[in-house]
Amino acid sequence: MTAARASDLLRLWQTSLEATDQFSENTRIAYLNDADQLLDFLTDHLGAVPDAADLQALTIADLRALLSHWRREGLSAASCARKLSSVRAFYSFLESQALETPAALGLIQTPKLPKRTPRPLSETDSARLTALEENPDWQALRDHAVLLLLYGAGLRISEALGLAVSDLGGDTIRVAGKGNKTRVVPLLPMVQAAIEAYRKACPYPLSAGDALFRSKRGKVLGATAVQALVRKLRGALGLPDSVTPHALRHSFATHLLNNGADLRVIQDLLGHSSLTTTQIYTKVQTERLVSTIKDFHPRG
Repeated sequence: MTAARASDLLRLWQTSLEATDQFSENTRIAYLNDADQLLDFLTDHLGAVPDAADLQALTIADLRALLSHWRREGLSAASCARKLSSVRAFYSFLESQALETPAALGLIQTPKLPKRTPRPLSETDSARLTALEENPDWQALRDHAVLLLLYGAGLRISEALGLAVSDLGGDTIRVAGKGNKTRVVPLLPMVQAAIEAYRKACPYPLSAGDALFRSKRGKVLGATAVQALVRKLRGALGLPDSVTPHALRHSFATHLLNNGADLRVIQDLLGHSSLTTTQIYTKVQTERLVSTIKDFHPRG
């Protein structure tokens, strides 16, 4: 096995990933792309196409050179950390193929990530962004339903676009979250109405097992289309660049918390595995209180 080409091992990993439902399609694509970029880097770094022995012989210096290469490519610390996670996942697979993981991989430090506070929209701006235009066609009805799922149900964009017709349950939806963990999320009446209006207007058949949201040509609606929609809307409404589809999910959680919702309930609605992840929204709330005092207190 030590004489095997690294590219052959990567293809074996691809076959293994495609044979399991442990990871989402986006995760599988990211893993394979990142591992492929690792092999491209090693080809230049070592001056030859790497084989299994080269993969086992990686040193701290090699991995630091890899991280430096990514940073020169303009990648953020978060992107470098994600790619390093993919590399570790690749090596985890290699261990199942009787190849040793180099000690250096356990010693290299993951880039430290800056702690970013979510930047939610105000309730007014959330309403403006998710408002339905006058005399909408079926695509406008679709866009309205998608945006309301992000803001009114707190879904990730991948979760909303991954919905099948069979996931609808009247006043609830079944959502496949990260790690294929399923949760049931209640729907506000306005979100239910928006989905139903889109379903009635959609020119394509929407059977139980079909994807709910369709593109103009009847294919599964992609995330880039929704991201482009939000860019267009925020430009028209004069909103900042921080307004993204994911900002609507942040707004959902923040507005619930501001109006007295229990943090653990919000955790369940968002599909967070750890309460620590959800607690970041309490920081948003605290920062807003501090800002209010500074703006309005006579000694502020």
